Amino acid sequence: MRAKITYFITAAVLVVYFVLVGSRGLLLIRQGTLLTVTFGVAVLILPLIGIWFLWKNTQFVTRANQLAGELEAEGGLPVDELERDSYGRILRDSADEVFARRKAETEDAPGDWRSWFRLAVAYHDARDTPRARKAMQRAIALHDKKPVQV
Repeated sequence: MRAKITYFITAAVLVVYFVLVGSRGLLLIRQGTLLTVTFGVAVLILPLIGIWFLWKNTQFVTRANQLAGELEAEGGLPVDELERDSYGRILRDSADEVFARRKAETEDAPGDWRSWFRLAVAYHDARDTPRARKAMQRAIALHDKKPVQV
């Protein structure tokens, strides 16, 4: 729940920022000189890219949460079996051990979105966020029966 609140607060702050930057871009365009119009258009492009990125990220998070809910209803969510230090941080060796099992599971069933979902969680626990995201994207594509990019 804390992660959702943080995400929504961050998204709201970004939207406010995009509105402020966009209004500055419009002010520059209204000046009417070649230089200010050029800068104004450039400034307007940044919020558009930011809004697109925020939208795609929100779609990804929403789909990943839907898959988690479906997997939970099936009783297939990965169990937290990771060892932690006294501060509650995951021990690297423990994460690597679980990752190796999840990777083998995924290699045995490469077309199963559930195994890719669990592999994404293992990547995340092993602090490999880019690969966690790619594995989750593959799980989403397999679930939706869309073509999977290799």
